[in-house]
Amino acid sequence: MRLSTAPWVVLATFSGALIALQSRINGELAAGLGQDGFSAAIISFGSGFVVLALGLLLAAGPRRGVGRVRDAVRERRLNWWQVLGGFGGATFVLAQGLTVTALGVALFTVAVVAGQVGGGLVFDRMGLGPAGPQKPTRRRVIGAVLVLVAVGISMADKVGGGFPYGMLALPLVAGVFVSWQQAVNGHVKNTAESAYTGTFFNFATGATALLIAFLVHSAIAGLPAGLPSRPYLYVGGLVGIAFITIAVATVQKLGVLVLGLCTITGQLLGSLALDLLLPRSGTQVTAATFAGAALALAAIAFAALRGRTGSRVVAGGSRSGTDHGHSVRPGV
Repeated sequence: MRLSTAPWVVLATFSGALIALQSRINGELAAGLGQDGFSAAIISFGSGFVVLALGLLLAAGPRRGVGRVRDAVRERRLNWWQVLGGFGGATFVLAQGLTVTALGVALFTVAVVAGQVGGGLVFDRMGLGPAGPQKPTRRRVIGAVLVLVAVGISMADKVGGGFPYGMLALPLVAGVFVSWQQAVNGHVKNTAESAYTGTFFNFATGATALLIAFLVHSAIAGLPAGLPSRPYLYVGGLVGIAFITIAVATVQKLGVLVLGLCTITGQLLGSLALDLLLPRSGTQVTAATFAGAALALAAIAFAALRGRTGSRVVAGGSRSGTDHGHSVRPGV
């Protein structure tokens, strides 16, 4: 692993730990709202959007970035669908609220990871990320498989029978959308010349989608009886701002797949830390959990190594070596 890449790998892995923290917060928020995942999702995403919008009023640079993105879409230098990365985050949050109670965290995590890794391989090959088309090298494929094995090991002793396996489709699709989100958000950040602006567009589109879903659900099922009184349940949006900003800033350095592998490993380590330091009733940390986390870390180091075997697809051919510092724009 090159020294120039290592800090980005560490930062991306930390963002995965933030995802685990947000999942714990939003899960408790949904429970406090009577298992209403729609309300918990709009509170978390919506609060993040409000904070970013207020910051936009105070920061001239990000405001100029909004204008750059608007002009780029109007002039077709940026595809309109590349601004909709927040739909990926909205899909993930909704999938969590709608299926994690029935499936349990173990099966939910395995399904999301499978979708995220598969999506990372495909989207890197298609060149959807700002790093341009990247051939799925042997290191990346082996690293992806090892991360899936690591998640399976860490969760194997927690999975029981009686689960509605058909519901695995929703978190599987959500994992694919998360990889797509990471890819397109990088283009918005590059166009805006601001990670803040890229994060703002992510939250704006995601909050809009979740608001529509919340209004439809509320019209059918009604509103929650009341709001939980614990203040920390309402910081999920701030945590989300942090890890989305990191993803927006690192995807060009690492590519979609390696970024996804880093965040998955961070989720494993973050969940382990939460279970050890802030255990909940029924939480059990076993040797399999530690073994899975260790294997995932090794897989990340292996997949992130870059050398003569790495290749990058460019128009009209390919070249050896991977230089993530330069962007190849996919047919915009």
